[in-house]
This record gives sequence, structure tokens and C-alpha cells, in this order.
Amino acid sequence: MAGRRKLTRRQFMKWIAGIGLFSAVGTPLYSFGLERNWLEVTSVPLRLEGTGDASLLQGLRLVHFSDTHYGFYWGREQFDQLAQRINRLKPDLICFTGDLVDSVPEDLMSCLPIFQSLDAPYGKFAILGNHDSRNEVNQVVDFWAKSGFKLLINESVVIEREGRRFFVAGTDDYLNGSPDLPLTLSNTREDDTVIMLIHEPDIADVCAISYPQVKLQLSGHSHGGQIRLPFISALATPPAGKKYVSGLYRLGDRKMPLYTTRGIGTTGLPIRLFCRPELTVIDFV
Repeated sequence: MAGRRKLTRRQFMKWIAGIGLFSAVGTPLYSFGLERNWLEVTSVPLRLEGTGDASLLQGLRLVHFSDTHYGFYWGREQFDQLAQRINRLKPDLICFTGDLVDSVPEDLMSCLPIFQSLDAPYGKFAILGNHDSRNEVNQVVDFWAKSGFKLLINESVVIEREGRRFFVAGTDDYLNGSPDLPLTLSNTREDDTVIMLIHEPDIADVCAISYPQVKLQLSGHSHGGQIRLPFISALATPPAGKKYVSGLYRLGDRKMPLYTTRGIGTTGLPIRLFCRPELTVIDFV
């Protein structure tokens, strides 16, 4: 023990001040410069409940992404990198669940070749988010029409697979659009299998209770909170994105799965903290 020096009060206070300074400077630099660009690929093995549903989609790979918020610290180069990442995953089906743009930038159409390059044999589908709908929505609709994606606005599309069929359906945005679930599902029956795309995740309560044909809902909108703190979780979440903020949920008596992705981009503040951007890979088992 001889020669061990005690930490003086002055040294202790300097140490505390140093930690505070590092946190004050380092956290914003990390959340802006690193984490918001640190994409996480989340693998979700998923079995659908109900007679025949599991075998109908078994072996199908679905890639789900959302909330790119193009124009808010997210540009063409980032889109190109994302598309390459998606194609390497070899998806059978690609679903985008809204907020393509934060505001409509002049060069949005320059991204068309990137979206056209995405390959999925069973189709590429998209819906509108609240940011899409509150900006120049006609430009966003025109973009999707030329992108190779099918934009779903209160409609469903039948997909044939090995002599059987399932549906991909999507509603208009619930905050700034004119959503109509009965219309969306009007050409489906209760014993069908529907993958439902709705931007706002909290609408899943309605699907779980009232629409047994909806076997899976995919959503975005919440960004997972975008800023999360240990033991506190998300600091703030948007309307209709407060209950089911991030990840896989099972709802209702029939345990309908809902997956809420944390999304790709940011809005409000160009930072993410303990909430990495997410690309979701759902493998039906």
C-alpha cells in the first residue's frame, strides 16, 4: 500500500468535469456522425399462425424498409448504398412503408434508376407516409409510378405462388391522407392471407381485431423513437406511433404479428442515439 496516492477532491472534480465535457461534445458527434449512418440488418424468422398460412409463405424472404426522409441529410449516394445492400440480401418481396421524402427535393427523380435496380421476383410495393402526403404528394406518386414499385393507396394486389395466392395490401396515410381499410380489403376474404402495409403502427389494433385475413402488418413512422436512453427508452414518439414503437409484436387473440421498423433516415434532428437505422429481413418459416 506504500506509495499509493489518494485522489484529491480537486482531481475528482476535474475527472467529473472531463466526463461531462466528453458527453456534451462526444454524444452529438456520435449520434450525428456515426450512429445515424450505422445501418443494422435485423433478421426476423417469422411463422404465421393459422391453417395453411405457414406453408403458403414458407421459404419466402421479405425485405422491409421505411422512412428514408430523402432530402433531410439523406441523399442519392445513401440511396445507392442502401439499394446495393438490399439486392445482396436476395429478397423475394420488397415492401416500403412510407415517408420516402422529408420534403420533396428537386433531384428526387434522379434516384429512379436506383429503385428500378432493386430486384424481387414477387414484386416491390410501397405506401405513402405522413411526410409524403403533406408535401407535394403528386411528385411522390409520380416517382413511385416510374420506379418499378407498385404504390398501394387503399388497395390490395394478389400474388400467385406455387399455385396458391396471397395478397399485399396498403392504405393511404392515417395522419394526412384518406385511409379506408374496408376498401383496401374489399377483394379479400377472411380466410385469405394478407400482408398489410400501414405507415402508422398503432392502427394494428384494428387489423388484429376486425380483419382476420390480415396475417401480418408492416409499419414504420416511429423511427423507434430516434433518440433512446437506457432505462427510459424512446424520448418522444409521433401520433399513432406510440404503442408499438419498434420491433415484433403479437396482437389480439390470434397473435397477429406486427413489425415496426426503426426506419432508415431521420427527421426533426439529424441524429440517432441508441436507435440505429434498420433494414428488416423477414424469413417465413
